[in-house]
Amino acid sequence: MSSTAIAILNYNGKEFLQKFLPTVITYSKGYPIYIGDNASTDDSVAFIKNSFPEIHLVKLDTNHGYSKGYNLLLKEIDSDYVALINSDIEVTLNWLKPLIDQLEQNDNFAAIQPKIKSYAHKDYFEYAGAAGGFIDKYGYPFCRGRIFDTLEKDNGQYDNPIEVQWASGACFVVRKSAFDLVGGFDDDFFAHMEEIDLCWRLSSNNYTILYSPESTVYHVGGGTLSYESPFKTYLNFRNGLYLLLKNLPKQKLSKIIANRILLDWLSVCYFLAQGKWKQSKAILKAHSDVIKNRKFFLAKRKPKADVISYAKNYSIVWKYFIKKRKTYNDL
Repeated sequence: MSSTAIAILNYNGKEFLQKFLPTVITYSKGYPIYIGDNASTDDSVAFIKNSFPEIHLVKLDTNHGYSKGYNLLLKEIDSDYVALINSDIEVTLNWLKPLIDQLEQNDNFAAIQPKIKSYAHKDYFEYAGAAGGFIDKYGYPFCRGRIFDTLEKDNGQYDNPIEVQWASGACFVVRKSAFDLVGGFDDDFFAHMEEIDLCWRLSSNNYTILYSPESTVYHVGGGTLSYESPFKTYLNFRNGLYLLLKNLPKQKLSKIIANRILLDWLSVCYFLAQGKWKQSKAILKAHSDVIKNRKFFLAKRKPKADVISYAKNYSIVWKYFIKKRKTYNDL
């Protein structure tokens, strides 16, 4: 019989824990829950100890971000499967069993995400994951149900389970042995797109990533870092380039990186036209830091990066902004 644990990473998220942790406990009976605290400065730790003594609390020494924080937390967990969920996720009745059942069907299934919908607008998909993740040829992520800032209403159009390119870090279940085999998350991503990098490496090792509509959760989104935060913009653009440097096939690397940089500069102009100079500055800083650290990330490339084509063979920027295709089914 396989074992499953639930892992939640917390940083100054007492309000979310108060709101959502009781539901996680109620709808996840029989599964141990681990919370890794990234050195919160609110009273999250005291709240967990006093209100939920049954929780396995792992106190970390500093804010390690999503990537290293979860790596350290999962080292404390000895289970076949681990469900990683954000503290701002509302789970639903029977949310976990369908995901585990899918992973049990095939040893090559490494990770699976549920349907992720908006907590504020429950008829709509949520930005971070929606109905399964993909990336285009230039490394831009998108989802069934969400392309750039366009969120689709859930009308059952994505109620079929499918293989996807990445499972959302907001909520997914991972096979622990596969996670350990590829070295877990890349600590240097800190936060954002680390799950795409993980899933790319899992795929390079012949594992499959899945989406299941049989499980639904609701995500607040931007709970730890606002969607409008320049730091979030910085991380997304920096990590998008890191992702490509690490994982693209060698014969495609130079051309795709050059095109990606050009598209990023168009984003700089787009933000400037909107008066969002802090966002533009964040992108420029991201590019500067990638230039400084490119050799370090190129050194992380694995031999299998040269033999697998992972991304969709089209530009989502072209389809969305030029062709005006705003939904996944229109692509």
